[in-house]
Amino acid sequence: MGVRHFVDTQKKVFAFSPDNAPAVSVNSGDEVVFETLDCFSNQIKTCEDKLESLDWNQVNPATGPVFVNGAEPGDVLEIQIVDIKVNNQGVMATGKGLGPLGGKFEGYYTKIVKVENSKAIFNDLELDIEPMVGVIGVAPKEGTINCGTPGSHGGNLDTRYIKKGARVFLPVSVKGGLLALGDLHALMGDGEVCGTGIEVAGEVRTVVRVRKNLSLKNPMVVSEGIVFTLVSSKTLDEAVKEAVGDMFEFVMSRTNISPEELVMLFSIVGNTEISQVVDPLVTTRFSMPVDILERLGVSI
Repeated sequence: MGVRHFVDTQKKVFAFSPDNAPAVSVNSGDEVVFETLDCFSNQIKTCEDKLESLDWNQVNPATGPVFVNGAEPGDVLEIQIVDIKVNNQGVMATGKGLGPLGGKFEGYYTKIVKVENSKAIFNDLELDIEPMVGVIGVAPKEGTINCGTPGSHGGNLDTRYIKKGARVFLPVSVKGGLLALGDLHALMGDGEVCGTGIEVAGEVRTVVRVRKNLSLKNPMVVSEGIVFTLVSSKTLDEAVKEAVGDMFEFVMSRTNISPEELVMLFSIVGNTEISQVVDPLVTTRFSMPVDILERLGVSI
């Protein structure tokens, strides 16, 4: 294990950009602990704190960025999620225009959700928490992308498999990568259909590595014995097509199976899944079991 670094919430960004000044520089293999605010920058304390009264310039902070020595454009950053700790109070919000059912509401509704003994207390329900990272990304080659928007750089992927034990792979576009993360959820279902999960502040312990032997156009995640290719686009159709295509290109470059048989294999053991449908771009994922890929000679 390399050196351990700690990045607190004083070092945060609201957009991914090559112009962001690094909070810290680390070496490949170093451990980085990120302290995070919730997606509202901890502005909501009670049910009386409404979305319409928020400072929206303070929404979706990501802690960082981290400059990873040796990371060059064309490389991939591998971020191992070693652990996620969440605070004991989470926030949910929904209302007019938010998510697929946003048309049913005239105003906005805020809910405080206590987190105790690894349970989320939702009214009379005690739900097992499954902490995850909503925003994780690197700087684009040029321009800025706000932290609420997902894309090929990562960003607001809102993918529930980005949790303890996962490995996240992000294509590097600028020297050092400029990694930042935040937007933790104590619990979130696929789609995040009300517009939020249980939004919570916390701490993420990671190990960051530079991978020279991978070439990716979009994020990839390995979690719970499954490989996911992630794509964010304007429509689900576009995102699905590209996510399946990314998996196809990744596997075809590493095995000698025929294209036709690979597509057939995708059709019987692969899964097309939805991560979120509430951000400026929707995010889908295509999944394949790690053991199947390993039997094809594909290692990650």
